[in-house]
Amino acid sequence: MKIPYYVILPSYFAYALGFIFGHLRDFVSFFRNHVDKPPKGYAPLCRDFEDFYTRRMYRRIQDCFNRPIASAPNTWIDVIERVSHDNVTLVRTKNTRRCINLGSYNYLGFAAQDEYCTPRVIECLEKFGASACASRVECGTSILHEELERVIAKFVGKPAAMVYGMGYATNSTTLPALIGKGGLIISDMLNHSSIVAGARSSGAKVAVFQHNSPSHLEQVLRKSIAEGQPRTHRPWKKIVVVVEGIYSMEGEICRLREIVALTKRYKAYLYLDEAHSIGVIGKTGRGLCELQGIDTEDVSVMMGTFTKSFGSCGGYIAGSEDLVKYLRYVSPGHLYATAMSPPAVQQVLSALKVLMGEDGTDRGMKKLAAVRENSNFFREELQKMGCEVLGDEDSPIMPIMLYIPATIPAFSRECLARNVAVVSVGFPATPVFLGRARICISAAHTREDLNQALKVIGEVCDICQLKYYPPPQLSWKEKARLKEKEKNL
Repeated sequence: MKIPYYVILPSYFAYALGFIFGHLRDFVSFFRNHVDKPPKGYAPLCRDFEDFYTRRMYRRIQDCFNRPIASAPNTWIDVIERVSHDNVTLVRTKNTRRCINLGSYNYLGFAAQDEYCTPRVIECLEKFGASACASRVECGTSILHEELERVIAKFVGKPAAMVYGMGYATNSTTLPALIGKGGLIISDMLNHSSIVAGARSSGAKVAVFQHNSPSHLEQVLRKSIAEGQPRTHRPWKKIVVVVEGIYSMEGEICRLREIVALTKRYKAYLYLDEAHSIGVIGKTGRGLCELQGIDTEDVSVMMGTFTKSFGSCGGYIAGSEDLVKYLRYVSPGHLYATAMSPPAVQQVLSALKVLMGEDGTDRGMKKLAAVRENSNFFREELQKMGCEVLGDEDSPIMPIMLYIPATIPAFSRECLARNVAVVSVGFPATPVFLGRARICISAAHTREDLNQALKVIGEVCDICQLKYYPPPQLSWKEKARLKEKEKNL
């Protein structure tokens, strides 16, 4: 992404000013004993930079993050208002603000009460309780877990699957179980933090390739295979290429067809994270393979989560029967973590049945059509407005680029003041110059909701001067010509 100088320079200046004044405040506070000091003889427990950044940068805008809500994460939510008297702590008030929800991953609208899912979840809660209270290998496996594994394997087109209680842990505990010392993980540079954590803890060599660039991936593959392992130059024990279906901070769809061709050519395994694409893209919501017409046999490991499209929690790994059997023996997320709660399992099962039409209606197909139509409509309107919007067609994620650091809290606060809840993201979650507001669209949003949100975002973008590509202004002659045409019509 090419960033103009008029964005880079104010960003540098803003961060430099923040750091300078932050260190000056620390210097003065040190002599006034306002800075927490470690006990005598002890090193600071918190890392220096992270501690400084939290105190002097993050806390100044912390009201824009971690906002508590007092309702289900539906299309409208009740955001609890908070106040701070010391710029350190936030105190919740008794007031709430009713806002349009553009921040939750409620892609298909299953997060709130559903006519098919909710009664079955309540019945499950009464029968199985709220928690499994054990890991899967002890006594945490119920008939619901086994049924979900069969259903999700069938849904994604793989012979077998296993479910985890947490989406993040699905990646971070599976990758170390698949590959270790002597192996090579080649990861997209914008892969999710859970993939990064899993790759680092595996002990394997990690290489990255430019975001969604098959040509650069091929360069990395060729170079890595030619050079072999560090120092010994022996061949790699195995190579795993890791990509995402839809990238969560960019809203871009993976160029999977070209990547599959490369992994076949260079005999590498392919690990596909479909956390944001399963249940959203593809004719029947079966994800990226269905969308791009790719045989699921060409993807060695398929990962996904239940926290987005299915309104629940947890994740899954789908693959060959031998792979899943092996992971049941070695994956820490399966062996030691508490099993997914039975009501959460039932929620996913019910949502899958709606999506597959097994509830006896076509609600699932209507939801899929609605999330695509809403997403494409909202993206087009933002672009017409002059905003710089990332993401591909049909993707429910659309980041609005903010760039300059001061606009990150300003955009979030101004939207909240106008009853629109958005997620603003800045460094270190994104590169310094690439702050953004990430919009997530749901099938449950009505056109009225979207139009109201667009009106508010348009006003806020004018205030924050975020319309980097304003529509061209018509000359007075062109305006007169258009008026004449309207009269004739």
